[in-house]
Amino acid sequence: MSNALRSETPMQTPKTHPVDTKLEVVVIPVSDVDRAKRFYDGLGWRLDADFANDADFRVIQFTPPGSGCAIIFGKNVTAAAPGSAQGLYLIVSDIEAARRDLIARGVEVSEVFHDAAGVYAGKDEPYLFGRLRIAGRDPDHRSYRSFASFKDPDGNGWLFQEVTTRLPGRIDADGTTFTTSTDLASAMRRAATAHGEHEKRNGGKHDENWPDWYAEYMVSEQAGKQLPL
Repeated sequence: MSNALRSETPMQTPKTHPVDTKLEVVVIPVSDVDRAKRFYDGLGWRLDADFANDADFRVIQFTPPGSGCAIIFGKNVTAAAPGSAQGLYLIVSDIEAARRDLIARGVEVSEVFHDAAGVYAGKDEPYLFGRLRIAGRDPDHRSYRSFASFKDPDGNGWLFQEVTTRLPGRIDADGTTFTTSTDLASAMRRAATAHGEHEKRNGGKHDENWPDWYAEYMVSEQAGKQLPL
């Protein structure tokens, strides 16, 4: 076969599976390393490391409860301006409980709020779902729609977002997991409430198969699938 003919034959690119690429560390710029360490320790986050190789370098790592991603900060860790990290999301299954926990730890937290039904304008602090905050939880208790915010001593901005039902395709439907007992308990409470409505629709008769119903509800909710009725 001539070179001319070979050049007209399309090359077949072999199909490969993407390599697991896990986001595990976010850098937080701070001005006072020890003050930041006290703050994040006070949140109840796990201290993973505090390393100092010499007088000009120090790195500290904390991991929020149940998180697969940690934060690091320290001395000569980043050139970013202290307080410039904004819109750092912390996903929680019960935003009121998460807020109460921080208040009990002496942390100033905003009231729970939701966005203005798609109105993405305003003078409030920016966040991904818009900048016009309306007080209180989302009236329909929709997943992804209720928030609360707080800052560290340098002004780095954190945002609680309540997620109870994942959108389709966001997690492996065959791998239901609960990273903490708190998340599992919250899921069971939501299933219990929904199951109560299920029994009402069936004349109030006790459902002997409630464990199966609970299991289906909790797996479907986490996977973003149709919930049982």
